[in-house]
Amino acid sequence: MATRILRELERSKDHYGAGSAEAKLALLARLARADLRSARAVWRLHEVLCFLRAYPDDARLLAQVERMLARFDRRPDFRRVREALADSGIAGSAIRYRFFWPTLRWLALRWPRQLVIDRSETEIADKLAVALPLLLTWAEAASLKHIDTPAFAALDRLRARGESAAAFLARRIAAMPGDGFTREAFHDALDASYELEPGPDTPSRTRANYAAAPMAYQHGPLRRRRPDLREELGRLYRAVHLVSVREGERLIELARGAMLTRSRDLDAFAYGNARDVRLVDDGGGLAFALIGVVPARRQLIPATCGYLILHNGVPIGYGEAFVIGRSATMTFNVFESFRGGEAAHTFARTLSMVRHVFGAESFSLDPYQLGKGNDEAIASGAWWFYYKLGFRPFTADARRLLRRELARLRADPGHRSSAATLRALAGSHLLFDFDRARRPELLPLAAPGLRVSERLAARAPEGRERVLVQCSRDAMELCGLRSLRGFSAGERLAWQRWSPVVAFAIPGVSRWSLAERRALARVIRAKGGRDEAEFLARFAAHPKLGRALLGTR
Repeated sequence: MATRILRELERSKDHYGAGSAEAKLALLARLARADLRSARAVWRLHEVLCFLRAYPDDARLLAQVERMLARFDRRPDFRRVREALADSGIAGSAIRYRFFWPTLRWLALRWPRQLVIDRSETEIADKLAVALPLLLTWAEAASLKHIDTPAFAALDRLRARGESAAAFLARRIAAMPGDGFTREAFHDALDASYELEPGPDTPSRTRANYAAAPMAYQHGPLRRRRPDLREELGRLYRAVHLVSVREGERLIELARGAMLTRSRDLDAFAYGNARDVRLVDDGGGLAFALIGVVPARRQLIPATCGYLILHNGVPIGYGEAFVIGRSATMTFNVFESFRGGEAAHTFARTLSMVRHVFGAESFSLDPYQLGKGNDEAIASGAWWFYYKLGFRPFTADARRLLRRELARLRADPGHRSSAATLRALAGSHLLFDFDRARRPELLPLAAPGLRVSERLAARAPEGRERVLVQCSRDAMELCGLRSLRGFSAGERLAWQRWSPVVAFAIPGVSRWSLAERRALARVIRAKGGRDEAEFLARFAAHPKLGRALLGTR
């Protein structure tokens, strides 16, 4: 009986109109007291509740859904199948994953008691035995060598009372000499598995919600029709504002939790910059949390922005935008529970948001997003999803394969592309331009680095570091700078990274006017500033730089 009621709720969850709220409320009331017999059924109920939290009919339904979610980890049927629901992201269940360094560091700081290391893999014990002495005092390392203590036993002896072995390991790696890149490489080479045991405030999909997000009830049908991308790109969002640092931290934690509870990771969230977080209200309950990255983790040329998609405050998807000039490379993902909703509409509004916030009008999708090395994208037919919205393949090989597939579809409307065909199509970027008169372009972002490599490789092996130091001096002289006095740490780092590009990868820069070279210095400095918005504006205002560096029009 309970399973039948659950199926009825699943069928009705995305139907809206007269009487729909009452029907759902009646089903929810019965399911609140029901005893579901399988872990799969418990999970299905949770997913329906999350969907209805994001797309509620009215205040009564929303209140009932929130009550059921708040008590979900106390349900007798959930407690009975809790172990089978590990990694589900449901509150009260454990999360097991090979956390990357920034996520491990965050977890160790926030939940040191709940974070534990998986001790079942002998290979990890062997790696820890080699790595652990490098993290200790000389005396401790010597004693471990003499008494030959097994790695996990050593961790238990070394950690403080109330501190887990995983938290101790994370703190010792954080204290290593070097920078964030060396610590990340050291930790990730261990390739350890961890478990985050459930606690009252550990991340979960059950509790994931941003209360300050715009809210709207769903009175009519979901927007499932295929949108006109150019029409949507012309439509502005409702509002955008830079949030406070405290709110920025809250949104970054929400984004990290959304990844953690789905066994995923995203650099833009892991290295999010709380001073560079914007909330975009797109209307109808749809919003975007735009998260910039800290200066040390910014890309050389494009500005990087991660975004968490919210509907009535509930995370329903995520992605990244890599923007330079009028071009943006996009990633886009809707979480599984919400894919039956408004995915095409949400994608169109995402592109519109990127256009109006960052000025991009030409968009590309990376092959991984389309299915290259990504079985989930192949299974979901992602390539055709984007093609039907107007994206077209970049390479001639992909265009030829597309013509063959279209011919097969005309001959047999029931034809479906095989997984092998989809993988072949996914080998090429897909491109779209807002301006029909312009041919979409794929910027050669690797070209400057290749030019730098060629010039440095031509130097004597022992002279590389000396040449790089000289690059900084030459670039300063070229750009009319006497010193870097007044530059922040991020701005100095940006200068260090860009100076070989100025010296080796910008043809004819020495023949530019002094004003143009000084403007170049301001572009570089902006790359290390508070956020990358100023960098994008200054880069766009220096067309000679774009043409010389990337051949942009």
